[in-house]
Amino acid sequence: MRIPAHAVCTAIRDDIVSGVFERGGRLTEDLLARRYGVSRVPVREALRTLESEGFVVTRRHAGACVAEPTDQEAADVLEMRALLEPLGAARAAQRRTDAHLKVLRGLVRLGQERARRGEGEDLRSLGGWFHETLAQASGSVALVAQLTQLRHKIAWMYDVTAPVRPAESWAEHGAIVDAVARGDAERARALSTAHMVRAAAAHRLRRPSGAERVRGSQPAVNTAGGRI
Repeated sequence: MRIPAHAVCTAIRDDIVSGVFERGGRLTEDLLARRYGVSRVPVREALRTLESEGFVVTRRHAGACVAEPTDQEAADVLEMRALLEPLGAARAAQRRTDAHLKVLRGLVRLGQERARRGEGEDLRSLGGWFHETLAQASGSVALVAQLTQLRHKIAWMYDVTAPVRPAESWAEHGAIVDAVARGDAERARALSTAHMVRAAAAHRLRRPSGAERVRGSQPAVNTAGGRI
């Protein structure tokens, strides 16, 4: 069974983000094909996509390597998200469906409950789902794609500490949803902007360490068996 290139791309990106492949490390087609149990063709296509996204660079005499983002590039990623998230919230206020609103309200309700119980890991996942759903409610395929890519890069470049007052963070989420429900684009934009500014303070640059190595000794993972 031929594994599609986009599935291989997702697997390689996930391994870059999680540190399986160290920054600056080579990404040989043979190694990747063995690791994911695929041929070199989808690997080659995936590497081209990842290069266009900024996760991979091609170096003379070395071939494909994991990119090594600078501090300025990392700062730019946060700044771009701070600009695009409020745009998405404003568009969501104009374009959201009842289904989007139902999901957003359900996530806020769950987030507030988990915040009261101090269930931090659940809150991290719920926060991600909230922002993904808010972006989807914007009705813009291009905006969703940009924000998804930025979220991957932020997860790769930063460690994010949990909010000191998670209940307040989820109250902010709730206020954004209220503005979206009323169709108040400017208030949704303003609330999202303030939320992004506060959230940025929880981000700390992730410094590469010697522990980030290509674990080439691991057995190949056959994607047809559920890896992707």
